[in-house]
Amino acid sequence: MKYSNEIQKRRTFAIISHPDAGKTTLTEKFLLFGGAIQTAGAVKSNKIKKHATSDFMEIERQRGISVATSVMSFEYKGTLINLLDTPGHKDFAEDTYRTLTAVDSVILVVDSVNGVEEQTRRLMEVCRMRDTPVIVFINKMDRDGKNRFDLLEEIEKELKIHLHPMTWPINSGKDFKGVYNLHDKGLLLFTANTKATEEDSIRISDLAEPVLDERLGEKDAALLREDVELVDGVHGELSGEDYMAGKVAPVFFGSAINNFGVKEMLDTFIRIAPIPRCRPTSIREVCPDEDKFSGFIFKIHANLDPKHRDRIAFLRVCSGKFERNKYFHHVRLDKDVRFSNPYTFMARDKDVIEAAFPGDVVGLFDTGNFKIGDTLTEGENFYYTGIPSFSPEIFKEVVNKDPMKTKQLEKGLLQLTDEGVAQLFTQFGGNKKIIGCVGELQFEVIQYRLLQEYGASCEFRAQPYYKACWITSADPKKLDDFTRFKSNNIATDKDGHLVYLAQSEWFLNTERQNNPDIEFHFTSEIHKEAV
Repeated sequence: MKYSNEIQKRRTFAIISHPDAGKTTLTEKFLLFGGAIQTAGAVKSNKIKKHATSDFMEIERQRGISVATSVMSFEYKGTLINLLDTPGHKDFAEDTYRTLTAVDSVILVVDSVNGVEEQTRRLMEVCRMRDTPVIVFINKMDRDGKNRFDLLEEIEKELKIHLHPMTWPINSGKDFKGVYNLHDKGLLLFTANTKATEEDSIRISDLAEPVLDERLGEKDAALLREDVELVDGVHGELSGEDYMAGKVAPVFFGSAINNFGVKEMLDTFIRIAPIPRCRPTSIREVCPDEDKFSGFIFKIHANLDPKHRDRIAFLRVCSGKFERNKYFHHVRLDKDVRFSNPYTFMARDKDVIEAAFPGDVVGLFDTGNFKIGDTLTEGENFYYTGIPSFSPEIFKEVVNKDPMKTKQLEKGLLQLTDEGVAQLFTQFGGNKKIIGCVGELQFEVIQYRLLQEYGASCEFRAQPYYKACWITSADPKKLDDFTRFKSNNIATDKDGHLVYLAQSEWFLNTERQNNPDIEFHFTSEIHKEAV
């Protein structure tokens, strides 16, 4: 229990949402409160040449979208917060899913104008698989959006989670006047295009006070009293246990771009969000307060700094204390490794650290030793489980446009697919390289990065495959026969596992019926062979 003070101080969470709901803007406001940055970059504005601190890849600046999860650490009111800003675009969902395995709780941003969108549902399903505690922030209240009650009902129905309003909005759009804090009984007034300050908040112990009519006008004051009575009657007090179990989500209303309603959420977050928790491994559950260090790699990023060909592996510390220059056991490679420059992050800025504790995310320089899902321990052999790798849906053959750069192309493909952006398959018995992705945009990113970072130009040729299935069998001969007969449709993934590339759902179902001894898997749950 010697690290319990450090563990109590830490909160690790991810911000998730549909693209354009305001996730990166909200991240910036958190950093402002933590004093980590002095000015927020205008993410979308072309007039201002500053960009969001958390969008640091060149392609993110051109597109105004986040394509990679970025990690930031900052301190707020004595609590050390590790924040992971994830890509919202569905083509990068895999990066987001894996990031969700490395956090203890989640803030879900919902756009009040568009309500629940498809990507939000998928992200929520992943949170549900792990019972991750969720806080909902309903953004863009200063724009004309849906009715607040309708919005809550839609979120509850679509995301199958009970909501518990912690603040309540007074109108929306151009009539938006502010929010009432149901927990602290305070009123925060909104003025367009200004930052919320202490002067804008009024303590109100009783809603019947006449000051409410003065500040809001009789009509809005009456409506607020009515709403609050209704909300209190239905929801009552927030149950901490239900929040921790992922059954109830506290809800906050505000406008991230105007810095409105964000502080209330951050204050509540550090009060109720979970500290680092126990996690399942292949042999037992590992808890943060154990003396011995352990952690896992959930993300790899090549060329974080284009001037140096560096690859950084992101490690989530799960138990014990991580120390600089100390030898740790790399379970998959069965060898000991040490790190002389472990980093903490502020997006692109890095600081070397001496030690890290459960909940922290540490960047490790990687010379090709790590894969996503690798576990580091102090000697014990186990793997952290539940880090997903999905079956791709779009397949394209890589065609090298410059034979002189074959080496660079191969190196680039290996490094970029190590990041988990896409999966690389090599045709069985041949050397045809096929890339499988979840979304079209990933191919653009790969093509762009191969050219910019490795100097290799290539193009992609679409392949007529419907799904990739990893195949295993208890009978090696049956597996051998199947791969021989179907050699045109068989490939190996980067780890040498056999994969069947099905042309259509019908072909897949037929093969499954005709080959009962062969198992077809749709996710290569990382480390399946070790568990």
